[in-house]
Amino acid sequence: MSSAASNSSASPTSASSLVIGTRSFSSRLVVGTGKYKDFPTMQAALDASGSQVVTVAVRRERLYNEKGQSLLDAIDLKRYTILPNTAGCFTAEDAIRVARLGRELLEQLGNPGASWVKLEVLGDKKTLLPDPMGTVEATRQLVAEGFEVLAYSSDDPIAALRIKQAGATAVMPAGSPIGSGQGVLNRSNILLCLELLKQGDPTYPVIVDAGVGAASDTAIAMEIGADGVLLNTAIAHAKDPVLMAHAMKHATWAGRESYLAGRIPRKLYASASSPFEGAISYIPGE
Repeated sequence: MSSAASNSSASPTSASSLVIGTRSFSSRLVVGTGKYKDFPTMQAALDASGSQVVTVAVRRERLYNEKGQSLLDAIDLKRYTILPNTAGCFTAEDAIRVARLGRELLEQLGNPGASWVKLEVLGDKKTLLPDPMGTVEATRQLVAEGFEVLAYSSDDPIAALRIKQAGATAVMPAGSPIGSGQGVLNRSNILLCLELLKQGDPTYPVIVDAGVGAASDTAIAMEIGADGVLLNTAIAHAKDPVLMAHAMKHATWAGRESYLAGRIPRKLYASASSPFEGAISYIPGE
């Protein structure tokens, strides 16, 4: 295990905090708590990531390991805000029920994340792609019940817009299928999602969720303008989860700062770094 550590949650040169509904965070990286080989590895990776928000699958079988140890006992609730998620739900009704369970659980723990939820309504078990109609239905109901909904979406800009219109606090378009490690497959669609979702409200949070495999994928998502990145498998299943978490933290900073700095335009032909005018000519033999 790497000894890489996290000294702060945000780059000293990063811009304003990530604001999601009523909450504000200096870190723009959200990480999951599943798939780790053990709780000590998870704890070290969370620390190295610099994240302030961690997602937890609410279903009971995901909260306890084979030894009967509780995941929640391994998370410092004073340090991290828990974002319950409805992973594994394939209908709006099931997702709504799990979201309610998550709120009740966290209210008992006194965690400030009790009134929000990462909403997943999946279409099938093979692709794990979101069901857009189920997601819209569940979003409307949960918003009516006082939830701040962070909704997992495909990279279809119109589907993402419909979810926002249903009342979602944030939309989380997928870079690629969950756990695939393929990175951001369609930058153009993510850019369209950003354009439509931020139309009239440039502060509306859009977080790329799913498919990240390496730190470069996180940097790309941030460079094209995403407000944050949510990932789990890329860290938990890395050969060195702690070192990968550390890399993801820095990639989030680098991508955000590159976006804010403004990249140069792409050109077909070369453009000299130094001017030709006034250059000293060299004539062989002189």
